[in-house]
Amino acid sequence: MNSTVHAQERMSQRGISRAMVEYVMEHGTPECDRIIMGRKDALQLLDSLQEQQRILMKILDKGGVVVVANGDRVITTYNSQRRAH
Repeated sequence: MNSTVHAQERMSQRGISRAMVEYVMEHGTPECDRIIMGRKDALQLLDSLQEQQRILMKILDKGGVVVVANGDRVITTYNSQRRAH
């Protein structure tokens, strides 16, 4: 991300980190020359991340999950286990 001296000064004054700016640029809603992430947008993303975390924890509990697919058709699934060769 390239930013002007003006932007860097304002970020510093307003307590907005580079990581926050990059996150908004990646996940925010473009509107003319601005990219906006409001409180409601942030809460929805947080809910989504919490759901992803819940699913990932279940996958971890199983030791991983394997999906065998052909295109968009799922053929079978099974718990992933390391196999000694």
